[in-house]
Amino acid sequence: MSPPRPAAAHRAQPAVIALCMVITVIEGYNLIVFGSVVPLLVADAGLGITDQQIGLIGGLVYIGAIVGALLAPVLAQRAGRKRVLLLAIGVFALGALLTGLSTSGGMLAAARFLTGLGVGGALTTAMTVARNSAPPQRGSLVVTITMAGIPLGGVVAALLAIPVLPAFGWRPMFVAGAGLALAILVAVVAMTLPTDTPQDLADRSWSGADKLRVLFAGRGAVVAVVIAACAVANMVAWQGLNVWAAQSMVDLGFSLTTALLLAFVLTAAAVLGSFATATAADRRGSAAVAVVTSACTLVGLVAVLLLPVSLPGVVVAVALMGIGGHSTMNLVHTTTSDIYPLPARAAALGWSNGTSFIGAFLGPALGGAAIAAGGARGVFSTFAVAAAVCLAAVVALWVADRRSTAATFRVPVADAPPLVPA
Repeated sequence: MSPPRPAAAHRAQPAVIALCMVITVIEGYNLIVFGSVVPLLVADAGLGITDQQIGLIGGLVYIGAIVGALLAPVLAQRAGRKRVLLLAIGVFALGALLTGLSTSGGMLAAARFLTGLGVGGALTTAMTVARNSAPPQRGSLVVTITMAGIPLGGVVAALLAIPVLPAFGWRPMFVAGAGLALAILVAVVAMTLPTDTPQDLADRSWSGADKLRVLFAGRGAVVAVVIAACAVANMVAWQGLNVWAAQSMVDLGFSLTTALLLAFVLTAAAVLGSFATATAADRRGSAAVAVVTSACTLVGLVAVLLLPVSLPGVVVAVALMGIGGHSTMNLVHTTTSDIYPLPARAAALGWSNGTSFIGAFLGPALGGAAIAAGGARGVFSTFAVAAAVCLAAVVALWVADRRSTAATFRVPVADAPPLVPA
């Protein structure tokens, strides 16, 4: 068999990357729209659910996403990434539709779990496809372009919520999400995804057991624990804020419309800030820039707690939370995709995504308990602790990244072929 053409490793595929971003926009909409409708869900007597129950239901989408993120690389190795994308998008479209039709807390919880199952599988697969479709020196930018879809979908949800919620209630928001998912399903059917990039060839050269041994043996296991700590702590704060920011702002005395605009600021700052941080990361290193972005999250949360409540001050603090929360996770994913050997990239991204969804589950649940016990200040205090843990973990990842290369984690793998260079 002739060797891969050298240019293949360096030629970007913009159409594929753009498609992956659109997929994550729709995923982001279906994830973050829940936070926009929380005040109406609590007030809906037909559902009969409390603040704490809303927190748990909001978190169930991430339990489903954990399962989807971990299963996607396994299924993709057998069935191909395109089939996994189609299946995952169909699943979260069905979940969104059932959410909009829910008549009880139990049905709402089941629908959100199903939504998460599809989102987790689609997100991990789309991120891997996009990263494999880009030159190595543009890793941070491409991961950011792809993952920008999550908060961008949140921006769409926040803007749509302003006219729709007062006029039509919360259900149309989820029906719209299902419609968007079906639209992108058609686009994925028509798109030809690459299957012969050096990254894809490397991925197929190792068995699933080989990849797991590389991830969870020796120094690779230490880095896996650090990555998990970064992902869990960051997502506790970030997704907790996505669910509870609007309700917390109402608790601080702002009107519902102002609270929804502040939720828009959170997600808009996340989108805009992530591109600036990605550019810096491709020059300075993703782990180093992640230290700065994780500090932004902590500063924003502490500012809301310590400074007098005023709209200009809250806008700045919320913007810092958005920049930090979203960018930090992107940069942790980028570091993860580069620090392990190339054949283990998809499995490593499944790990970083799966553990991030653990934090994303805990965030809304902890936020629900915190707002019930201490109002908005309880929410921001809880997430400030998570942001401080995240900062410490990201510093540890930066140290590990400086001291290590992918070769550090090459544990003995029986009959494994030589690694394909990134």
